[in-house]
Amino acid sequence: VQLQASGGGLVQAGGSLRLSCVASGRTFGAYAWFRQPPGKEREFVAASTWRGEKKDYIDSVKGRFTISRDNRDNTMYLRMNNLNVEDTAVYYCAARAAWAPRSNSWPWWGQGTLVTVSS
Repeated sequence: VQLQASGGGLVQAGGSLRLSCVASGRTFGAYAWFRQPPGKEREFVAASTWRGEKKDYIDSVKGRFTISRDNRDNTMYLRMNNLNVEDTAVYYCAARAAWAPRSNSWPWWGQGTLVTVSS
């Protein structure tokens, strides 16, 4: 099983980025994005069931971030709009077998991709 994240970069406040995470090796019940701001602990950002029926977002990203998946190639996305400096973090994709969005147990992780938002 492998998750490969990409798409991070430097963006000005108010800008947008789309993170991608390609999954291979098995199918999952749910996937998520987490982030770890500089000097802080990793936090949950958003999650979705594999088919997209259920989604969950932390309050600070609601209306700005969208989690989605491309059925054709098992690529997971996090579209981030109206970014602000507080969104600066290393972002990680994760997956698990069943829907439990705020669970601390996500067996499969991608490597991080750095998002830096400048003011």
